[in-house]
Amino acid sequence: MSPKSMRIGIDLGGTKIEAVVMDPAGRILHRVRRPTPQGDYQGTIHSIVDLIELLDSQVGQSCRIGIGTPGAWDLSKNVMKNCNSTWLNGQALIPDIEQRIGRPVIVANDANCFALAEAISGSGKDGSVVFGVILGTGVGGGWVINGELIVGPNVISGEWGHTPMPYVRSFSIGDGKIELLRERPCYCGKINCVERFLSGPGLSETHEILTGRIQTAEELVVEEDGYMSVTLYINMLAQALAQIVNIMDPNVIVLGGGLSNIPRIYEEVPELIHRYAFTSDGATELRKAVHGDSGGVIGAAWLNSP
Repeated sequence: MSPKSMRIGIDLGGTKIEAVVMDPAGRILHRVRRPTPQGDYQGTIHSIVDLIELLDSQVGQSCRIGIGTPGAWDLSKNVMKNCNSTWLNGQALIPDIEQRIGRPVIVANDANCFALAEAISGSGKDGSVVFGVILGTGVGGGWVINGELIVGPNVISGEWGHTPMPYVRSFSIGDGKIELLRERPCYCGKINCVERFLSGPGLSETHEILTGRIQTAEELVVEEDGYMSVTLYINMLAQALAQIVNIMDPNVIVLGGGLSNIPRIYEEVPELIHRYAFTSDGATELRKAVHGDSGGVIGAAWLNSP
Protein backbone atom coordinates (compact mmCIF):
# COMPACT_ATOMS: atom_id res chain seq x y z
CA MET A 1 0.00 0.00 0.00
CA SER A 2 1.07 3.58 -0.63
CA PRO A 3 2.23 5.51 2.44
CA LYS A 4 -1.03 7.41 2.76
CA SER A 5 -3.59 4.91 1.50
CA MET A 6 -4.87 4.43 5.05
CA ARG A 7 -7.16 7.09 6.54
CA ILE A 8 -7.70 8.07 10.15
CA GLY A 9 -11.04 9.57 11.12
CA ILE A 10 -11.49 11.42 14.41
CA ASP A 11 -14.82 12.45 15.92
CA LEU A 12 -14.09 15.26 18.39
CA GLY A 13 -17.13 15.23 20.65
CA GLY A 14 -17.98 17.17 23.76
CA THR A 15 -17.54 14.16 26.06
CA LYS A 16 -15.44 11.70 24.04
CA ILE A 17 -12.94 11.61 21.20
CA GLU A 18 -13.34 8.58 18.94
CA ALA A 19 -10.77 7.63 16.32
CA VAL A 20 -10.69 4.91 13.67
CA VAL A 21 -8.27 3.84 10.98
CA MET A 22 -9.88 2.86 7.67
CA ASP A 23 -8.36 0.90 4.80
CA PRO A 24 -8.84 1.89 1.13
CA ALA A 25 -11.94 -0.31 0.86
CA GLY A 26 -13.63 1.50 3.76
CA ARG A 27 -13.11 -1.24 6.35
CA ILE A 28 -12.51 -0.12 9.95
CA LEU A 29 -9.31 -1.79 11.16
CA HIS A 30 -8.93 -0.24 14.60
CA ARG A 31 -11.09 1.92 16.86
CA VAL A 32 -10.08 3.88 19.98
CA ARG A 33 -12.03 6.15 22.35
CA ARG A 34 -10.81 8.61 24.96
CA PRO A 35 -12.61 11.11 27.23
CA THR A 36 -12.53 14.66 25.89
CA PRO A 37 -10.49 17.00 28.14
CA GLN A 38 -13.41 19.38 28.56
CA GLY A 39 -12.45 23.04 28.79
CA ASP A 40 -8.79 22.22 28.11
CA TYR A 41 -7.67 23.20 24.61
CA GLN A 42 -4.06 22.05 24.95
CA GLY A 43 -5.24 18.82 26.52
CA THR A 44 -7.56 18.29 23.56
CA ILE A 45 -4.69 18.77 21.10
CA HIS A 46 -2.54 16.35 23.07
CA SER A 47 -5.31 13.69 23.08
CA ILE A 48 -5.85 14.01 19.32
CA VAL A 49 -2.14 13.76 18.55
CA ASP A 50 -1.78 10.78 20.88
CA LEU A 51 -4.63 8.95 19.09
CA ILE A 52 -3.10 9.67 15.68
CA GLU A 53 0.28 8.35 16.76
CA LEU A 54 -1.33 5.25 18.27
CA LEU A 55 -3.29 4.38 15.10
CA ASP A 56 -0.30 5.15 12.87
CA SER A 57 1.71 2.64 14.89
CA GLN A 58 -1.00 -0.02 14.65
CA VAL A 59 -1.00 0.04 10.83
CA GLY A 60 2.68 0.85 10.42
CA GLN A 61 2.33 4.00 8.34
CA SER A 62 1.50 7.70 8.50
CA CYS A 63 -2.16 7.94 7.60
CA ARG A 64 -4.24 10.71 6.11
CA ILE A 65 -6.16 12.62 8.80
CA GLY A 66 -9.78 13.81 8.84
CA ILE A 67 -11.45 15.33 11.89
CA GLY A 68 -15.13 15.98 12.59
CA THR A 69 -15.67 18.85 15.01
CA PRO A 70 -18.65 20.43 16.79
CA GLY A 71 -18.18 23.64 14.79
CA ALA A 72 -16.54 25.00 11.64
CA TRP A 73 -13.21 26.34 10.44
CA ASP A 74 -13.30 30.11 9.91
CA LEU A 75 -11.44 30.55 6.62
CA SER A 76 -11.08 34.31 7.04
CA LYS A 77 -9.44 34.11 10.48
CA ASN A 78 -7.95 30.58 10.42
CA VAL A 79 -9.58 29.64 13.72
CA MET A 80 -12.53 27.54 14.85
CA LYS A 81 -16.02 29.06 15.15
CA ASN A 82 -19.57 28.03 16.12
CA CYS A 83 -18.34 25.24 18.43
CA ASN A 84 -20.62 24.13 21.24
CA SER A 85 -17.41 22.79 22.81
CA THR A 86 -16.66 26.42 23.51
CA TRP A 87 -12.97 25.99 24.41
CA LEU A 88 -12.30 25.35 20.70
CA ASN A 89 -13.71 28.68 19.52
CA GLY A 90 -11.08 31.14 18.33
CA GLN A 91 -8.37 28.45 18.39
CA ALA A 92 -6.07 27.53 15.47
CA LEU A 93 -6.99 23.85 15.67
CA ILE A 94 -5.75 22.78 12.21
CA PRO A 95 -2.26 24.34 12.27
CA ASP A 96 -1.79 23.37 15.91
CA ILE A 97 -2.37 19.70 15.05
CA GLU A 98 -0.43 19.85 11.78
CA GLN A 99 2.59 21.32 13.55
CA ARG A 100 2.61 18.39 15.96
CA ILE A 101 2.17 15.57 13.42
CA GLY A 102 3.92 17.06 10.37
CA ARG A 103 1.22 16.41 7.78
CA PRO A 104 -2.04 18.01 6.50
CA VAL A 105 -5.32 17.75 8.38
CA ILE A 106 -8.83 18.17 6.98
CA VAL A 107 -11.54 19.39 9.38
CA ALA A 108 -15.30 19.43 8.81
CA ASN A 109 -18.42 19.96 10.87
CA ASP A 110 -19.65 16.79 12.55
CA ALA A 111 -23.01 16.98 10.76
CA ASN A 112 -21.17 17.17 7.43
CA CYS A 113 -19.17 14.10 8.41
CA PHE A 114 -22.40 12.27 9.25
CA ALA A 115 -23.85 13.18 5.84
CA LEU A 116 -20.69 12.09 4.04
CA ALA A 117 -20.62 8.73 5.80
CA GLU A 118 -24.24 7.98 4.93
CA ALA A 119 -23.81 9.15 1.33
CA ILE A 120 -20.71 7.07 0.64
CA SER A 121 -21.29 3.88 2.62
CA GLY A 122 -24.67 4.24 4.32
CA SER A 123 -28.36 4.76 3.59
CA GLY A 124 -27.75 7.27 0.82
CA LYS A 125 -25.03 5.47 -1.11
CA ASP A 126 -27.27 5.03 -4.17
CA GLY A 127 -28.27 8.71 -4.30
CA SER A 128 -26.50 11.38 -6.35
CA VAL A 129 -27.87 14.19 -4.15
CA VAL A 130 -28.06 13.37 -0.44
CA PHE A 131 -29.07 15.55 2.49
CA GLY A 132 -28.02 14.20 5.90
CA VAL A 133 -29.93 15.41 8.95
CA ILE A 134 -29.13 15.02 12.64
CA LEU A 135 -32.15 15.31 14.96
CA GLY A 136 -30.81 15.26 18.50
CA THR A 137 -29.97 17.76 21.22
CA GLY A 138 -29.44 20.11 18.27
CA VAL A 139 -30.32 19.95 14.58
CA GLY A 140 -27.62 19.80 11.92
CA GLY A 141 -27.33 18.93 8.26
CA GLY A 142 -24.95 18.39 5.39
CA TRP A 143 -25.06 18.07 1.59
CA VAL A 144 -23.24 15.46 -0.49
CA ILE A 145 -23.51 15.60 -4.28
CA ASN A 146 -22.01 12.84 -6.42
CA GLY A 147 -19.96 11.69 -3.42
CA GLU A 148 -18.52 15.16 -2.73
CA LEU A 149 -19.20 17.07 0.46
CA ILE A 150 -20.52 20.56 -0.34
CA VAL A 151 -18.86 23.28 1.77
CA GLY A 152 -19.64 26.87 0.87
CA PRO A 153 -17.47 29.99 1.32
CA ASN A 154 -18.97 30.66 4.76
CA VAL A 155 -18.59 27.00 5.81
CA ILE A 156 -22.27 26.84 6.76
CA SER A 157 -23.65 24.75 3.91
CA GLY A 158 -26.36 22.44 5.25
CA GLU A 159 -26.99 24.45 8.44
CA TRP A 160 -30.70 23.81 8.05
CA GLY A 161 -31.20 23.93 11.82
CA HIS A 162 -30.61 27.68 11.79
CA THR A 163 -33.11 28.61 9.12
CA PRO A 164 -36.57 29.89 10.16
CA MET A 165 -39.15 27.26 10.99
CA PRO A 166 -41.85 27.63 8.28
CA TYR A 167 -45.51 28.22 9.19
CA VAL A 168 -44.48 28.61 12.82
CA ARG A 169 -47.62 30.37 14.02
CA SER A 170 -50.12 27.57 13.60
CA PHE A 171 -50.55 24.04 12.29
CA SER A 172 -53.61 22.20 11.05
CA ILE A 173 -53.85 18.56 12.09
CA GLY A 174 -56.95 16.69 10.95
CA ASP A 175 -59.98 18.89 11.61
CA GLY A 176 -58.24 20.93 14.29
CA LYS A 177 -55.84 23.82 14.38
CA ILE A 178 -53.03 24.16 16.93
CA GLU A 179 -51.58 27.56 17.71
CA LEU A 180 -47.93 27.94 18.74
CA LEU A 181 -47.66 31.64 19.46
CA ARG A 182 -44.64 31.59 21.76
CA GLU A 183 -41.49 32.92 20.10
CA ARG A 184 -38.42 30.72 20.60
CA PRO A 185 -35.08 32.55 20.75
CA CYS A 186 -32.11 30.49 19.57
CA TYR A 187 -28.57 30.57 20.95
CA CYS A 188 -27.41 31.75 17.52
CA GLY A 189 -29.18 35.08 18.11
CA LYS A 190 -32.11 34.44 15.75
CA ILE A 191 -35.73 33.61 16.60
CA ASN A 192 -37.74 30.50 15.70
CA CYS A 193 -34.91 28.49 14.16
CA VAL A 194 -35.76 24.98 12.99
CA GLU A 195 -33.52 23.64 15.78
CA ARG A 196 -35.74 25.23 18.43
CA PHE A 197 -38.66 23.10 17.26
CA LEU A 198 -37.16 19.88 15.87
CA SER A 199 -34.46 19.16 18.46
CA GLY A 200 -35.14 17.06 21.55
CA PRO A 201 -35.52 20.16 23.76
CA GLY A 202 -37.76 21.66 21.05
CA LEU A 203 -40.13 18.68 21.20
CA SER A 204 -40.22 18.97 25.00
CA GLU A 205 -41.12 22.66 24.76
CA THR A 206 -43.89 21.94 22.27
CA HIS A 207 -45.33 19.37 24.67
CA GLU A 208 -45.20 21.84 27.53
CA ILE A 209 -47.12 24.41 25.43
CA LEU A 210 -49.77 21.86 24.48
CA THR A 211 -50.24 20.18 27.86
CA GLY A 212 -48.53 22.26 30.54
CA ARG A 213 -46.40 19.24 31.46
CA ILE A 214 -42.61 19.01 31.26
CA GLN A 215 -41.26 15.74 29.82
CA THR A 216 -38.11 14.78 27.96
CA ALA A 217 -38.12 13.89 24.28
CA GLU A 218 -37.13 10.33 25.20
CA GLU A 219 -40.24 10.00 27.38
CA LEU A 220 -42.54 11.50 24.80
CA VAL A 221 -41.64 9.17 21.95
CA VAL A 222 -42.52 6.07 24.00
CA GLU A 223 -45.47 7.34 26.06
CA GLU A 224 -49.03 7.52 24.81
CA ASP A 225 -49.34 10.88 26.54
CA GLY A 226 -46.98 12.36 23.97
CA TYR A 227 -48.96 11.25 20.89
CA MET A 228 -50.29 14.68 19.93
CA SER A 229 -46.94 16.38 20.60
CA VAL A 230 -45.15 13.85 18.38
CA THR A 231 -47.87 14.27 15.74
CA LEU A 232 -47.21 18.00 15.69
CA TYR A 233 -43.44 17.34 15.63
CA ILE A 234 -43.87 15.10 12.57
CA ASN A 235 -45.87 17.81 10.79
CA MET A 236 -43.23 20.44 11.56
CA LEU A 237 -40.46 18.10 10.39
CA ALA A 238 -42.29 17.48 7.10
CA GLN A 239 -42.91 21.17 6.52
CA ALA A 240 -39.28 22.03 7.18
CA LEU A 241 -37.98 19.20 4.98
CA ALA A 242 -40.36 20.28 2.20
CA GLN A 243 -38.30 23.48 1.97
CA ILE A 244 -35.19 21.35 1.42
CA VAL A 245 -36.95 19.43 -1.35
CA ASN A 246 -38.02 22.68 -2.98
CA ILE A 247 -34.49 24.10 -2.96
CA MET A 248 -32.24 21.14 -3.83
CA ASP A 249 -34.57 18.25 -4.73
CA PRO A 250 -32.42 15.49 -3.17
CA ASN A 251 -32.70 11.84 -4.09
CA VAL A 252 -32.37 10.82 -0.45
CA ILE A 253 -32.77 12.48 2.94
CA VAL A 254 -31.05 10.46 5.66
CA LEU A 255 -32.04 11.00 9.29
CA GLY A 256 -29.79 10.39 12.30
CA GLY A 257 -29.76 11.37 15.98
CA GLY A 258 -32.03 10.23 18.80
CA LEU A 259 -35.29 11.55 17.34
CA SER A 260 -34.68 9.73 14.06
CA ASN A 261 -35.68 6.57 15.98
CA ILE A 262 -39.38 7.56 16.01
CA PRO A 263 -40.96 4.90 13.72
CA ARG A 264 -43.87 7.17 12.77
CA ILE A 265 -41.50 9.54 10.98
CA TYR A 266 -40.85 7.06 8.18
CA GLU A 267 -44.52 6.11 7.95
CA GLU A 268 -45.97 9.64 7.87
CA VAL A 269 -43.39 12.24 6.83
CA PRO A 270 -42.90 11.16 3.17
CA GLU A 271 -46.58 11.72 2.35
CA LEU A 272 -46.60 15.01 4.24
CA ILE A 273 -43.52 16.22 2.34
CA HIS A 274 -45.35 15.34 -0.88
CA ARG A 275 -48.25 17.51 0.33
CA TYR A 276 -46.18 20.50 1.46
CA ALA A 277 -43.51 20.67 -1.25
CA PHE A 278 -43.98 22.47 -4.56
CA THR A 279 -45.29 19.98 -7.14
CA SER A 280 -43.35 17.17 -5.44
CA ASP A 281 -43.95 13.72 -6.93
CA GLY A 282 -42.76 12.05 -3.74
CA ALA A 283 -39.58 10.85 -5.42
CA THR A 284 -37.30 11.96 -2.57
CA GLU A 285 -36.81 9.02 -0.22
CA LEU A 286 -36.61 9.40 3.55
CA ARG A 287 -34.29 6.86 5.16
CA LYS A 288 -32.86 6.11 8.59
CA ALA A 289 -29.08 6.26 9.02
CA VAL A 290 -27.29 2.92 9.18
CA HIS A 291 -24.03 3.97 10.82
CA GLY A 292 -25.62 5.17 14.06
CA ASP A 293 -23.24 6.91 16.44
CA SER A 294 -20.30 5.96 14.22
CA GLY A 295 -21.42 8.18 11.33
CA GLY A 296 -19.29 11.11 12.45
CA VAL A 297 -16.04 9.21 12.77
CA ILE A 298 -16.57 7.25 9.54
CA GLY A 299 -17.35 10.45 7.66
CA ALA A 300 -14.24 12.10 9.09
CA ALA A 301 -12.17 9.27 7.61
CA TRP A 302 -13.92 9.68 4.24
CA LEU A 303 -12.87 13.35 4.17
CA ASN A 304 -9.58 12.05 2.87
CA SER A 305 -10.84 9.91 0.03
CA PRO A 306 -8.07 9.36 -2.54
